[in-house]
Amino acid sequence: MIDCYGASMTRRRAKHVQEEISFPNGHGGKRANAGRKRGPGRRRAPHVRRPELLARFPVHVVLRVEDSVGQLRRRRAYHAFRQALYPILRRDDFRIVHMSLQHGHVHLVVEASSKRALSNGMRAFQIAAARRLNQAISEERGVERKGRVFVDRYHARILMTPREVRNAVGYVLNNWRHHGEDSDVPARRVDPYSSGVNFGGWKELEDSPFVFAVPEGFSRLSTSKPRTWLLRQGWMKAPPIRVFDVPGADAEECGSS
Repeated sequence: MIDCYGASMTRRRAKHVQEEISFPNGHGGKRANAGRKRGPGRRRAPHVRRPELLARFPVHVVLRVEDSVGQLRRRRAYHAFRQALYPILRRDDFRIVHMSLQHGHVHLVVEASSKRALSNGMRAFQIAAARRLNQAISEERGVERKGRVFVDRYHARILMTPREVRNAVGYVLNNWRHHGEDSDVPARRVDPYSSGVNFGGWKELEDSPFVFAVPEGFSRLSTSKPRTWLLRQGWMKAPPIRVFDVPGADAEECGSS
């Protein structure tokens, strides 16, 4: 290096030494059991990277709601979800094919063109459902309800074989029997809080050109027609789905009941 007078100058760099930082009274720094504590109630879905999704595979999705929302098997909640399906019908990359409402969670069988389409479609459905459900709850209670409706993330399982699809569809549409919700109406064939009346694949309908009638006080859910081979006909390679089937706890491994 040359100074302004033309003389040569050499600059030495100072050495920086990392000093140890001490934390008095044991506060600060890395320690066991540090971090935000898990809240009470059901264990949340883990925030792991979702697998890639090919358009030919349907997906079984489970959505859980906050306890403050109340049980979903009531008319106002049903119609809130029914209305939330309308904007989904306009989407070409995401379709809700089957659906059922249980006390604290929603089962869906969906089709999506990609992992991103699944994420965007579910986000749109959750936003629409949350807005309408909060409105319904506000009308019921006479007090405006705002805030979160759904618990954390949704759980999704990709269905890759005819048997997996058959089990998932049967599990979703007959889930009310798994929970014993049919005990008060033993003669009723299809869960009124599901899209079962839209499903023409019941064993009991194999010789009929019709589907089951909509129960009084309900309206048909606007679910979409399937486009994947697995949901249109592939699942038929597995045993048929009957209206009085009771899904077992191990019938569909989707992290929920």
